[in-house]
Amino acid sequence: MHIPDGFLTAQVYLPAAGLSAAGLAWGLKRTEKLDEKRIPLLGAMGAFIFAAQMVNFPVAPGVSGHLLGGALAALSLGPAAAGVIMTAVLLIQAFFMHDGGITALGANVLNMAILAPWVAYFTYQAVTRVLPGRFGNTIGIFFASWLSVLLAALAAALELGWSGMFALNVILTTMALWHILIGIGEGILTTLALNYLVQLKPADIAGEAKE
Repeated sequence: MHIPDGFLTAQVYLPAAGLSAAGLAWGLKRTEKLDEKRIPLLGAMGAFIFAAQMVNFPVAPGVSGHLLGGALAALSLGPAAAGVIMTAVLLIQAFFMHDGGITALGANVLNMAILAPWVAYFTYQAVTRVLPGRFGNTIGIFFASWLSVLLAALAAALELGWSGMFALNVILTTMALWHILIGIGEGILTTLALNYLVQLKPADIAGEAKE
């Protein structure tokens, strides 16, 4: 769901950049308090997400869909640290891989580095309160991952529609249909990855990273 240059108007990408900058500044401040023992996990998570996002699926002309990784980062390190990781990945992709535009960077950060991790985090917390135990944990991870991908995609669709690049109803429908499917794949992979990581460091994974 990387949005390229020329697809958003200034009336859309400037406010998005402002919101992203505020979210990133807050995330950086919170990440300063991150336990030093979890710093290696932060680096490894960033590398994994970078690799996962390189597999793109065409959704609309110039717009792609892909695995996101926001839920994986948010549920293992907390949404603030996840935002920092995701932003670093998006910066590298935009400046060195030409994946996502420079003018659209604020919107891409807002969708994938701010919105997705927080949606995943709060969704997981809500589900596990209603469904405690191992079953609830699994359902919470899957649904949090799926919903984070879908809502990030819909946010991108709204930005594209408001910019007049596509008819709003068309881009919303297209992005939703694709990312409902992509979200299922993300949910499965995130659930498997977090269940594996829990066996290694259970205190640091799946909602234990308190904000």
